[in-house]
Amino acid sequence: MIALLLALGSSLAYGCADFLGGLGARKAHVLRTVMVAAPASLAVELLLWPFLGASFSADAVGWGAASGIASAAAFALLYRTLAIGPMNVLSPVTALVSAALPVGVGLMQGEHLALAGIVGLPLALVAVVLVSAGHGAGSARPSRTALLLAFGAGAAIALQLVFLHQAPSDSGVAPLIIGRAVSSAVTLAAAGLMRRRLGTERPAYAMSAGAGALDSVANLMFLLAARSGDLTVVAVITALYPAGTVLLARSVLAERIHRSQLVGLGTAAVAVGLLALT
Repeated sequence: MIALLLALGSSLAYGCADFLGGLGARKAHVLRTVMVAAPASLAVELLLWPFLGASFSADAVGWGAASGIASAAAFALLYRTLAIGPMNVLSPVTALVSAALPVGVGLMQGEHLALAGIVGLPLALVAVVLVSAGHGAGSARPSRTALLLAFGAGAAIALQLVFLHQAPSDSGVAPLIIGRAVSSAVTLAAAGLMRRRLGTERPAYAMSAGAGALDSVANLMFLLAARSGDLTVVAVITALYPAGTVLLARSVLAERIHRSQLVGLGTAAVAVGLLALT
């Protein structure tokens, strides 16, 4: 139950971070937004160090660095995917892949599900697709390149989660600190190479920093959830993060929640209830 609650908290924090990051990216180039979000995220993790501890063993550093590289790749592939579109088709593909791959890894590592979990897990995967799909999903046919990028983005997100899960359970926040430092370095290097294309608009500092801080909280809650529960369940619950973004968009921006998304939210509630019984 503790792992389930932590995974739900991680999902909510990821959804809020994506919402703030998306708003920030409307005001300036997305790399400018990340250049503020990444240091803020790293600062939060460094502040957590004295309270949660950090053991920088070889395994912790290695898996943390791998998660950072995967995180940077996920960022690049995801935004390239959404730039090509159509978003309402490609977003569910990315979310589904990011949930399904860790499930496969967990099952291969010997994790087992009770009957409620066997029913709840597929329901949760369906909910991931429905919640992340907007109006008119399926009305436009994505190109083969767009689909490959969507699969790549989902795989990179999944690998980030799997690599964090593989880090030693007694390493504290060390994998998060190393991962964020690596992903920040990669992002800043990319921003330096593309500085002429970034424009002159100033980023929304408060929203960008808030997105980075929430992303750190989400990563921490996922790491704690994965250490106390099964990766198969934790990864799927975490992948429901579009629900938080959808609900915030409805309450803050008055965006409409479409019928498929309402069905997805209901399906997610049922799935979470079933998974809580495993």
